[in-house]
Amino acid sequence: MPRPSWDKYFMGVTEQVAGRSTCLRRQTGAVLVKNRRILATGYNGTPAGLRHCDEVGCLREHRSVASGSHHELCRGIHAEQNAVIQAAKHGIAIDGSTVYATHQPCVLCAKILVNAGVVGIVFRDAYPDPLSEEILAEAGIESRCLSEGGSS
Repeated sequence: MPRPSWDKYFMGVTEQVAGRSTCLRRQTGAVLVKNRRILATGYNGTPAGLRHCDEVGCLREHRSVASGSHHELCRGIHAEQNAVIQAAKHGIAIDGSTVYATHQPCVLCAKILVNAGVVGIVFRDAYPDPLSEEILAEAGIESRCLSEGGSS
């Protein structure tokens, strides 16, 4: 079996992290990496200590909130946000890191990643958000979709 590229390796870890999600709509994962070392991980779900959506139901579904809108109407926190929070909570500097994510970041996550000093984003699935793309481009953050062929 051929050895996976670094991109494929980190995306594989990201997909494993997403498996911890308790979201009823979409399981997402994020891994912050610097110098080929994993710094922090995150998946989408409710804040620590709160009941999970798979226990109490989906607020967004209950209120018929369309995907990609009204991010604040959700019990959960996005995977990228949780990865940044975990790094901060444990005193891990992420300035200059790259985030591997199962999905392209929304505008809220894009702004957080810019201020956290993330310099690159590699994602598996597109989640087009024009404002997110505009902010990342203006900040000079490279964002790319990992193709089937992958890279090293």
